Formats: sequence, structure tokens, C-alpha cells
Amino acid sequence: MAKRDYYEVLGVSKGASADEIKKGYRQKAKELHPDRNSGNPNAETQFKEANEAYEVLKDADKKAAYDRFGHAAFEGGMGGGRPGGFGGGGQGDFASAFSDVFDDLFGDMMGGRRGGGGNRAVRGSDLRYNLRISLEEAFSGLQKTVQVPTAVGCDVCSGTGAQGGAEPTSCPTCSGMGKVRAQQGFFTVERTCPTCSGMGQIIQNPCKNCGGAGRVEKGRSLSVNIPAGVETGTRIRLAGEGEAGLRGGPTGDLYIFIEVTEHNLFQRDGAQLYCRVPVSMTIAAMGGDIEVPTIDGGRSRVKVPAGSQSGRQMRLRSKGMPALRGGPAGDMLIELAVETPVNLTSKQKDLLKEFEKLSEENNPETSGFFKKVKTFWDSMKG
Repeated sequence: MAKRDYYEVLGVSKGASADEIKKGYRQKAKELHPDRNSGNPNAETQFKEANEAYEVLKDADKKAAYDRFGHAAFEGGMGGGRPGGFGGGGQGDFASAFSDVFDDLFGDMMGGRRGGGGNRAVRGSDLRYNLRISLEEAFSGLQKTVQVPTAVGCDVCSGTGAQGGAEPTSCPTCSGMGKVRAQQGFFTVERTCPTCSGMGQIIQNPCKNCGGAGRVEKGRSLSVNIPAGVETGTRIRLAGEGEAGLRGGPTGDLYIFIEVTEHNLFQRDGAQLYCRVPVSMTIAAMGGDIEVPTIDGGRSRVKVPAGSQSGRQMRLRSKGMPALRGGPAGDMLIELAVETPVNLTSKQKDLLKEFEKLSEENNPETSGFFKKVKTFWDSMKG
């Protein structure tokens, strides 16, 4: 039977981040663990399948190979066998992957960290916001207002989740521990309490506005300072501006990821800017002055040396992008593109033919090239 796609097995998209892949694996491992699915004969097989998928996708090199070649990357001739997990990598690989979710499944009992139920507050999730700006905005920096949909603390219950601000009571199922014990053969294992979901406390009268969560979904407007010199991939952290915590827990952070759009005149490489400027055949041959634009909206006069060829570069010092963390600004490089005239008149054609007759000694590169061609042909005849 053909293997299922590893991303599908973990329930994540192909562009998922490492944290999203790990989160998907944790969820699948909890759902499919054989101890929790005694009535499901396929649970163990599916659990092994999830473990195998995670062993590949959590490793950057294996993930890159899988994204390119699929399952064939780990079959004979390409990957040297299966990528670990059950039936391929042995006990070490299984222990490595399973340790990521062992604490979640068994309450850290084996690690000596006995989780108490008193910690009912849960930190809010971090949020990501993708912000697209122009190259001009990246050059000058700006103040940007963004709309962020997120969970905020409930105003009705002040984030407690209880109606009227009442205090939660100890969970009767786990006596406030947040975990319950179960005997399995010779072993006693601890699992998260199903009544309080590990909180150790329950709310008798949940807040009607937030349903006992202590937070509600709401959009917020935030003013973000974008410093000059940012480029695609720059990350800005806004502490405490993420998702509100559960039942009064601390707020997560908001991460602004910058994307700088392409410009129709300038190309960027770090702090350097490049601008391709067409010049006439006459100016390239005789020399002259041209005006070029700069990213700050100004213009600079550049002297083109006589005899310039296409591809020649000239540097304008400190006319590039500012350095993000201080230091000198980058330069701007002007690349000449000598333009051949089109749609010539009869008079222009006659003048160029006359010019061509008088230019035999003015084209050293052409002469040198054809001398090499003649030498090549002569050697082939010999």
C-alpha cells in the first residue's frame, strides 16, 4: 500500500514551520497513542506512521530531501533506507521523537517534575503578522498602523473566566492535582485530568461573555515603528502584544515579519542598490554626462567615460540603503546598457555605413575576437 504524504499524516500544510510541525505531531501522538485507543485496532499503526513522518519533517536536511523527492528520497539508492521511526531507525530514533511529547502524555511523571494543578493560568500564543512595505519605505523607515485579529482579556470577568469574578474551586476528580492515576499491569501512569483539562480547578459559573476562557476574539489596531534599513525577512518583536493568556495567564508576543516589494528601477542586495541605465551609442562612444535617480527621490549626475561598453559599472558612494543597526550606508552601482538605435532613416544608414568604413581600427575587441576565430579554424584544418 502506498505511503501517505507526511504532511497529511501530521495534519499540517507543506509550508508549515518547525513549530507547526511539532505542534501537529504532539496532537497526533496524543490522539493516537495505543494507551488511549484500546478499542481502535489501527491506532498503533497510525501512531507509528505519525512518528515516522515527524522523524523526517523535524530534521531540516531530511525535510528538504522529502520536499524535493518525496518518499523516494529514503528508499534504496537515494536515502539509504527508511528515515528512522518504527521499523527503520531503531530505538534511538523513536526515543528522540517520542520524548517531544512524552511529558504531555504522561504528565512528566518519569522525569521527576510532578505537575501540580494550581497553575491554572496558561500563557497566550505568540502571533505572526506579515507586513509588506515598499523599498522607499524601507529606506526612510515609517510608523505603520496594523490591524491584528487576536484574543484579548475578557472585560466582563477581568480575565478570570468566572461570572462576577468568583474564585474557581478545586477539581473533585483530581483533588486539585490536574492529573489522575491509572493502573496498567505493573505500571501506574498519570494522565491529564479529563474534568479540568489539567488546570486542577473548575469554574462553577463560567462567564457568559467568554464561556469561562477568560478571553474573547477581537481585532486591535497597533502602531508599529519600522526602522530604516529593514529588508525582507526582518523580524520585529512586540512583547506582550500577542494572544491573551487563558484564565488570566500572561499575554504572548507579536512578531512582525517584513517583506520589501520589488522596485521597478532599483535592485537591492543588502545595503547595495543597483540601477541599470540605458545610454545612447553616441554617448558611450564619445563620453558625456547623464542624470540617474536615487532612492531618496533625488538625482545625481554621472560622467560616462568615452569608449564605455555595456555592463560597465560606476559607483555612487553612500547612495544605497542605510544600515539597519548603524554604520555607513551602502553604495549605488550604475550599470550602463549601450542602446543600439532602431528605425533608422536612409540618411542615418548612409552615415553609419560611412562610419563603419572608417572604424576598422576603433573596434579592438571585435578585431581580437576574429583573430582568435581565424587561429581556431587554422588549427582545425591542421
